[in-house]
Amino acid sequence: MSLSRLQACFQGLQTQGRKALIPFITAGDPSLEATVPVMHALVEAGADVIELGVPFSDPMADGPTIQRSSERAIARGAGLSWVLEAVREFRRRDDETPVVLMGYLNPVEIRGAEPFASEATGAGVDGVLLVDLPPEEAADFRAGFDVHGLALVLLASPTTSAARIEQLCAEGQGYLYYVSYAGVTGADRLDTGAANDRLHAIRARSRVPVVAGFGIKDAASAAAMAQEADGVVVGSALVAALADATDPAAAAQAFLAPLREALDRRSVEPG
Repeated sequence: MSLSRLQACFQGLQTQGRKALIPFITAGDPSLEATVPVMHALVEAGADVIELGVPFSDPMADGPTIQRSSERAIARGAGLSWVLEAVREFRRRDDETPVVLMGYLNPVEIRGAEPFASEATGAGVDGVLLVDLPPEEAADFRAGFDVHGLALVLLASPTTSAARIEQLCAEGQGYLYYVSYAGVTGADRLDTGAANDRLHAIRARSRVPVVAGFGIKDAASAAAMAQEADGVVVGSALVAALADATDPAAAAQAFLAPLREALDRRSVEPG
């Protein structure tokens, strides 16, 4: 069986001794027409995977920056169908870079797990991260996604119990997303030492790569979190940088390039 894009991506990075750089942007912000050019610009600047936020009316896990970007995108008409069309357009030029949708359960539940997975993979989506879907309730969604090869990316946090960590590590698909602190996106409270200790323990158990997100806002914090993580996710700081940009694609490249350079400077031996 051929490797999925996510598997191929992380295997390639491991062979090269490199860490994954995963930028998050909100689909439809700073404009509908900028979304796909920004995605391509991020890849050109060194992104390995793109997390594309699906705008949602009640994004409870997100801080003010991403909440506002979601509100702006919804006002422009960036619903789930539009987001999938944007991925389809991205795939016309890029058939290699994995795309993971990050969002909330409601739009998926409305469609049904398997119809949604069929539509998403048909557009070129590789995985979905649903922040309000607890693993104990995920079995039916995972089964529907599995039919179409859509990875259900799971979340762990500093408050996740040992028993649930074992479950997440056993059931992980694509990668496991470690939330570096308890709270919403965009807060300024990253304790890299504590996060790295936790990451080390989780990576020892996980069957998929473990990436770290929340609180990573620049090259220094990206490099610090990459000490134990297989990759890092940067979201709120990038979304903020794009919000007022006159040339969003250029702003995306300018923001991401220093993070790529910092991660590559601390590259590890092939494992």
